[in-house]
Amino acid sequence: MKTDVTAVMVEEHKLILRLIALVEKNTELMEAGRFRNWPFYLDAVDFIRNYADRFHHAKEEDVLFKALLANGMPEQNSPVAAMLLAHDQGRAFVRGMEEGAQKAIAGESGQIPIIADNARGYAALLREHIHTEDHILYPLSERVLPEDPRPAMITAYAAAAAAAPGLEERYRKLVESYEAQWAA
Repeated sequence: MKTDVTAVMVEEHKLILRLIALVEKNTELMEAGRFRNWPFYLDAVDFIRNYADRFHHAKEEDVLFKALLANGMPEQNSPVAAMLLAHDQGRAFVRGMEEGAQKAIAGESGQIPIIADNARGYAALLREHIHTEDHILYPLSERVLPEDPRPAMITAYAAAAAAAPGLEERYRKLVESYEAQWAA
């Protein structure tokens, strides 16, 4: 039996999906005039940039995708190329959400549609992206990657986690605090 190199990614997706659910719900409430907690969107941007992008996507881009390319997956017109494109598209939505929230905090009117468009765009993109990874790319990775690089991949994941001590717990608590506010 081969060493599983994608289970950790699937687990990290679960926390990202919880944050996305909060973004979707708060955006719906914002558009209905019942949510004006602009710093929430900046917290979401912080989560996305540090947890989803630097922590999680770095493992994918620097370890998993490189292993796939080294083991025969083409760099262009491949699942890896599609996932990298989605990562870049997500970063553009995050910039838009951040700019809208910062302007709303500064009192600039007209930011709700901008925040909503970017928040919804990011949420839809990431839900589809995570679905594709969990149900297509990761199972494919488990089938095509030989055992040889797998222990080094697990070591690289652990090194990435060790390089950011407390990061995962910090963002888990952030999500839990917003979920608790929502449940109250």
